[in-house]
Amino acid sequence: QVQLQESGGGSVQAGGSLRLSCAASRLLSSTYCMGWFRQAPEKEREGVAAIGSDGSTIYADSVKGRFTISQDNAANTLYLQMGSLKPEDTAMYYCAAVWWRRCSSLTRGSFNYWGQGTQVTVSS
Repeated sequence: QVQLQESGGGSVQAGGSLRLSCAASRLLSSTYCMGWFRQAPEKEREGVAAIGSDGSTIYADSVKGRFTISQDNAANTLYLQMGSLKPEDTAMYYCAAVWWRRCSSLTRGSFNYWGQGTQVTVSS
């Protein structure tokens, strides 16, 4: 079993920055894909960004150029650096992972491990 624990959420004004972290209790495989999803009230959970064990990345169009996903392999930690934040970025942000697979898409069903989420609120 693997636990994913997010941190770093908070409240920020539009145009500001936040960095989210996700600590994995362990890795089940040297091949994996880890990502960030978000869910605003009354909306579907949507993929934000993902990074594979090979360093490949995928971004949602809505965050390209503003968000950067990265990882610290030694610390089993995933990051999401968010910049130029907009009110529409307000959501609960979830860390997700899938093992023994490379990143192929930001589809929710492609991931089978999830964290509890961390809230990001951007005010105008």
